[in-house]
Amino acid sequence: MTLNVLTLSTLFPDMSRPNFGVFVERQARELASRPQADVTVIAPVGIPIWPFSLAPGYAALRALPRKERWREVTVYRPVFRTIPKIGGRTNVGAMTRAILPLVRRLHAQRPFDVIDASFFFPDGPVARRLSKALGIPYSVKARGADIHHWGTQPATRKLVRQAADDAAGLLAVSDAMRRSMARMGIDADKIRVHYTGVDLDTFELTDRQAAKAALDFNGPVVLSVGALIPRKGQDLLVRALPHLPDVTLLLAGQGQYRRTLETLAQELGVERRIGFLGSVPHHKLPRIFAAADVMALVSESEGLANAWVESLACGTPIVISDVGGARELLDRAEAGRIVERDPEAIAAAIRAILDNPPAQAAVRESALRFTWQANGDALLAHLHSIAASDDS
Repeated sequence: MTLNVLTLSTLFPDMSRPNFGVFVERQARELASRPQADVTVIAPVGIPIWPFSLAPGYAALRALPRKERWREVTVYRPVFRTIPKIGGRTNVGAMTRAILPLVRRLHAQRPFDVIDASFFFPDGPVARRLSKALGIPYSVKARGADIHHWGTQPATRKLVRQAADDAAGLLAVSDAMRRSMARMGIDADKIRVHYTGVDLDTFELTDRQAAKAALDFNGPVVLSVGALIPRKGQDLLVRALPHLPDVTLLLAGQGQYRRTLETLAQELGVERRIGFLGSVPHHKLPRIFAAADVMALVSESEGLANAWVESLACGTPIVISDVGGARELLDRAEAGRIVERDPEAIAAAIRAILDNPPAQAAVRESALRFTWQANGDALLAHLHSIAASDDS
């Protein structure tokens, strides 16, 4: 039986945001590559109500095609209206109203068997409403902040819980995430651990000194990959720098938190040893991972960060906080260190790796479990089981 899947995701790349949800796109492409599955992606685009929508920053989103073929997958991009500052709790209704006519039309042409929602909010509650309207089952995947934040906020936690309760099945990016969901009262028996994947042909081993020379890097380099937001903990890495006088810190990511980090670096006198790389295209990340001696990401919360796995695949050890699936990933000493979110502890862990660097091949071994083939196999089996149980 060929499964007709509706993938719903508010985080999906487009021409204006090529890095936006690349892991969701890669998962959808893997599923779509299987002869047992047909995949249609609906990636709603949130644009503020007028006159906020006229701001220059939204011009590229307004210009996106409403339907396109994006890397072998058909993607629809219906627009829904958001309300600045308070939009979170209104997005579910606005998004449902914007996409339901489209979904009904597509379903009438060729019925969907199952809805695959990529995040718990707002995707999960919207999938619940689509499921009721169409009479088909749905699944929701928990990745991190979608549960840790939206699942605990007074205005949205009820919607998150309803989406979990009514789903035919649930996915979690790590067993730690599964346990977090269970502690919230979500039925653990419905949750399947679904690890991310990494392209092992792209994120590969490269001679580190050659990689450094190619990018004109000198001395020990610590890389951090992630949006520049307080939750990611880049400020702790900046505070660790005075304890690492020979180290250069490179921050790959963008966000308004950059100004705070720049100010902090100046106050600590380390601004000359920090490089802000901005949003690095995903296909260019491997060479930067390869040139770094350590990848550090000491987040306040995570599910199982793709940057962790990609760094390991390049043979670069990681220093990370004890969050999400950290202990599931770091299955050997060579892979890196789990540390307290304290600048001195972070600096000590980085120094230990720099003083005794592990073999790159041994580091890469930790990532070999995380293939897109395994990810696609598990997702297909999960969605098939949901569709089959609905038919029975």
